[in-house]
Amino acid sequence: MSEATVRQDPWWKRWFINPVLKQLTQGISADKLAWTIATGCALGIFPIMGTTSVVCFFAATYWRLNQPVIQVVCHTLWAVHLALILPFVKLGQWIHRDDPITGSIPTLLKEFFSSPSQFAQDYWLAAWHGVVAWFLVAIPLVFIVRAISLPLLKAAAGRIERRKEATV
Repeated sequence: MSEATVRQDPWWKRWFINPVLKQLTQGISADKLAWTIATGCALGIFPIMGTTSVVCFFAATYWRLNQPVIQVVCHTLWAVHLALILPFVKLGQWIHRDDPITGSIPTLLKEFFSSPSQFAQDYWLAAWHGVVAWFLVAIPLVFIVRAISLPLLKAAAGRIERRKEATV
């Protein structure tokens, strides 16, 4: 077979859909996967840069969720995570009626990478405000994502089961 005739799945299917479906074929329930995906979505946008993988790891360990899937979801959301840090901080500052931080994202990133410890000292309160706002968004997000993903996963699990029965 020539290289031109080999069909390659798009990146999103290779890196997101296929790993989730593989877990369904290995006997993990659709309900457990729905909770894993929902938790990964919420924790994948946690507004502290550089913490999402670790937070997902500990959450998956504590709640006995699927580690590979939660990490795939978390890493899939990296751009969303970065884009939401400042809005979470600003929302948290608005909730606390605090003065907004000044500076652009490039300026803040430059400060972060030049001296992470000084950045933490200067912006710890802003980070806390971001975490508070994230928490208020994350709780409903988990339930919304689970409500959307569960029927899709149940349908996929049903198709997988019917294929298994057809081959036996």
